[in-house]
Amino acid sequence: MLARKGLLPDGFFLTRLTEGATETNRFRSKAQRARFITKTGSCNVAHKNIMEQGRFLQDVFTTMVDLKWQHSLLIFTSAFICSWMLFAMAWWLLAFAHGDLELHDPESGPAPVPCVTAIQSFTSAFLFSIEVQVTIGFGGRMVTEECPVAITILIIQNILGLIINAVMLGCIFMKTAQANRRAETLIFSRNAVIAPRNGRPALMFRVGDLRKSMIISATIQLQVIRKTMTAEGEVIPVCQLDIQVENPLRSNGIFLVSPLIISHTIERDSPLYDLSAQSLPNENLEVIVILEGVVETTGITMQARTSYTPEEILWGRRFVSIITEEDGRYSVDYSKFGNTIPVRMSSLSAKELDQTRGVQGGGTSGAQLQGWGLVRAGRGGYRRGGRARESTASQPWYSHVEDGEEKDSMAGREVKKQIPLEEISGGTEMEGD
Repeated sequence: MLARKGLLPDGFFLTRLTEGATETNRFRSKAQRARFITKTGSCNVAHKNIMEQGRFLQDVFTTMVDLKWQHSLLIFTSAFICSWMLFAMAWWLLAFAHGDLELHDPESGPAPVPCVTAIQSFTSAFLFSIEVQVTIGFGGRMVTEECPVAITILIIQNILGLIINAVMLGCIFMKTAQANRRAETLIFSRNAVIAPRNGRPALMFRVGDLRKSMIISATIQLQVIRKTMTAEGEVIPVCQLDIQVENPLRSNGIFLVSPLIISHTIERDSPLYDLSAQSLPNENLEVIVILEGVVETTGITMQARTSYTPEEILWGRRFVSIITEEDGRYSVDYSKFGNTIPVRMSSLSAKELDQTRGVQGGGTSGAQLQGWGLVRAGRGGYRRGGRARESTASQPWYSHVEDGEEKDSMAGREVKKQIPLEEISGGTEMEGD
């Protein structure tokens, strides 16, 4: 396996690995924000005061599979030793009751036939119990037809030994072949970003697969968990809201043949519609990412999870490209997996920008500007860059022009257009001629 030092840069995080010391030192001075899903994908919820502990014993197999390895091995060893000791006691009591442990005088005649040959102590009974249960026959001890009870004990121990072997080996196999082990090579970017994409602000993060074997029917599900309050004043600490992944097919299916940037367009029906650069650090929300699919090699359904808190969402940045074409094939540079670069972006929320430009619903048709960036317009202000074009589609929020006169190209008339100006950092607008 490749060395993790060169394979895993600081820009992204391998799911289900312990968080590195670098991240711990980086955020040590900050107060730890509570989260439901850790970066490793595990559930960060402590269950306390459970009165019905017996429910876990009703599903012993699942309980044992969920245990840690040291606990599973302890139970595995204890089950065999306890069963050997139990039946060793049964064999010793049978020999004691039958008189096989008494010393026999050879001069008094032939010795009576014992229930089990060569048992003179509890140690020999314990060795015979091991030979019976694990089907090891050394030839020194064996059951005779003298005692029907011995035959019955032999049958019971064989059946119980098979059950213990099946359960314990099944648990060990399930722990080593769990589907979540496949998620160890599924990686997510350590940070998510909010940047303009196709004229609208979008929440984006990157996901990739380190293995060449693919995840079949892979789907991405995004949820926003935040604390809300109803109209009656009831506080809902966990309000789960699904958000749509940007996909022309209107589905969450992805083809994870190479690292992908998953995006969610922040529109009117988005839970992040009110999010701005100033309010983002103070928001009490968590974006949970769930990737599900079928492992190509085993056919087992797997799931990988991660989450992003407001401290891990970067405003006004986008991911750099890591895929290049070399010698007729695509090459992925994982050293830049989580690298981002800044982009020009207003600090206002999508809702505030829509209200500022008077966009209602889907907007009106008209001239549509290309690009969401801002360029310098002179006298200390900024104007929205890009060229205008005619379109019959609905006009987005960023292309609204206030009280501007249209340019009639057919008649060759030149008119003036009034363009609102705004600053990049503050988001305030100024009018310019």
